[in-house]
Amino acid sequence: MLQVNIHEAKTQLSMLVEKVAQGESFIIAKAGKPMAKVIPFTQTTKQIKRVGFMSGQIKVPEDFDTMGQNEIEEMFGENF
Repeated sequence: MLQVNIHEAKTQLSMLVEKVAQGESFIIAKAGKPMAKVIPFTQTTKQIKRVGFMSGQIKVPEDFDTMGQNEIEEMFGENF
């Protein structure tokens, strides 16, 4: 794998990016010590979940906003 120092990477960035776009990877080193690996970007196609994707599959009870109210009042009092 190609290894370039930081100065070379800065001066030849356009050429290096073209190589990466063609599928090649390279390492950027500082004083001979590898610091970063540059690899081709691969975009994944992630399916986006849409709002309402479970429409019709869930039923919300009519008393949803008051469910458990008596138990809560017993635990915390009426003025919670």
